[in-house]
This record gives sequence, structure tokens and C-alpha cells, in this order.
Amino acid sequence: MDIKESFLQYIRTGKRYSRHTVTSYKNDLNQFFSWLEENNPGATAAGVTHGDVRGWMVSLLENGAATGTVHRKISALRALFRYMLRHELVKSDPVAGLKLPKKKKQLPVFVAEEALTRLLDEFRFGDNFSGLRDRTVVEFLYLTGMRRSELINLRDTDVDLSAGQVRVTGKRDKQRVIPFSAGFVRSLQLYVSARDEQGFSAGWFFVTDRGNKMYDKAVYNIVTRYLAMVTTIEKKSPHVLRHTFATHMLNRGADLNSIKELLGHASLSATQVYTHNSFEQLKKIYKQAHPRA
Repeated sequence: MDIKESFLQYIRTGKRYSRHTVTSYKNDLNQFFSWLEENNPGATAAGVTHGDVRGWMVSLLENGAATGTVHRKISALRALFRYMLRHELVKSDPVAGLKLPKKKKQLPVFVAEEALTRLLDEFRFGDNFSGLRDRTVVEFLYLTGMRRSELINLRDTDVDLSAGQVRVTGKRDKQRVIPFSAGFVRSLQLYVSARDEQGFSAGWFFVTDRGNKMYDKAVYNIVTRYLAMVTTIEKKSPHVLRHTFATHMLNRGADLNSIKELLGHASLSATQVYTHNSFEQLKKIYKQAHPRA
């Protein structure tokens, strides 16, 4: 096993990174070593220099990569070389001291309350299994703020309808419990009944039209299809519903620490980004309402 594969195995099993994160690291590392082979033929991982890393970064920027993308790719390299340092496979970290381009601050995109209310209260998803499932997927993401991967991996035993709560297994297998309303319990009961009538009882809470475990693209397609009916925002991904959950909670008075726990963030700094959305909303209201604004 080469060093790259050994590192990927380590973050997969030792660090318990998600499948999505491991795939992202693998793609970024493959891209770097392809670039390295083209620009420095014969170079090995142990022979990578600071100049090599900087050259790749410059190449990414010249080819139009966003600063956030560059940060992510360099982060993958940094993790690899720290791993190599710990195993004494290199004498120094070629990423150390690298000056990264400044990230542009981007506020999380979210859907307006009125739009989601209109979608969930007025739009007919259909009374068949697919319709009930699609509505439940959208509502579940919005009412709990969970990640798409967390929703896909929900099992029947994770959803407690009598207690009105769901147990979510997040990043690095960290678990949290999220409550939901009595009204949503009734929606879940309708979905479960429709699913069971189809004979789909493999243990996964959300399943496809064929009764198989739900997958990333299916959830993405459901969310983008229905959000497109009520909003014109460019991004309409499942993660937008997570941003929407947090922003609406904050706008209605929830404290930041509670939102942090519900989202499963490791630190408060990851949650604080939503305060910017609330502040922008306050500025908008101020400009609209104040006679001298």
C-alpha cells in the first residue's frame, strides 16, 4: 500500500471521516500528484518541496479555482504531510508557511420563511408513496437541520415517533438527539404507513421507489425539484435547508449554543456564521423602516 492509500485508510478508519470527505481528499490528492508528475516527472511524495506545493496552488488560481476550493485542496495536502511527518516519512512539511489567498466571505444561502411555508402548507406533493416520501424528506431536512448524509443513514430505530425525536449520527460517529413537533409526527406516520404498505421494511427510514436505501443524488434531486417551485435562489441543495433551519431559528430568538447542538457543530465558531445572516436581515429592515436610513 503506497503512502497516499495508507493515509486515506487512516482518515477512513482511524479518524472516522465521512465517505464524502475521504472521497474529496482522494480526489484532491490525485489531482496534486497528477500535476506533480506532469511538472516534476519522477518526483515522489517524500520528495515534494514547498515550491511544488506553491506551484500547484498558483496553477489552481490561474485556472480559475475559487479561493475556498484552493483552501480545501491545500488542507488535504497539509493533512497528508502531517501524517507523513508523524510516521517519519519526511523530514519537514512542504506545506508549512504557505501563504494562502484570502477567502471571500460568503454568507450561507437560505430560503425565505414565506417560501417554505407556502411549499409545505399549500403545495400538493401527492398522496402516493413517492409524494409522501418527497415531502417528508424536505420537511425532515428543514425541521431538524440535519445533513444529507445523516438523513440517508437514518434507520427506523433512530426515529422515535412516540417521543417526537430523532437520534442522528453525525461526523465521526458523534450522536445527538433532535426533537420535532407533534404535527410532524403525524406526517411521519403517514409516510411510514405508505412505505410499509409497499413492503419496504429493510430497516432504512428513507427508501427509494424500489425500496432500496436512499442515496445522495436522489435526495439532492428531490430538494432541488421542490425548492425550484418556490424560490429563485441559485443554490437549492439539501445543505441550503440546513442553513435555512439555522437562520430561521436564530431569527426567531434561539440562542447560538442551542443551534450549535442541534446542528452537531464541534465548535461555536462554525455556528456563528449564521449571525451574519441575521445582521443582514436587521440592516435590511432598518433601511426599509427608518425615515433617515
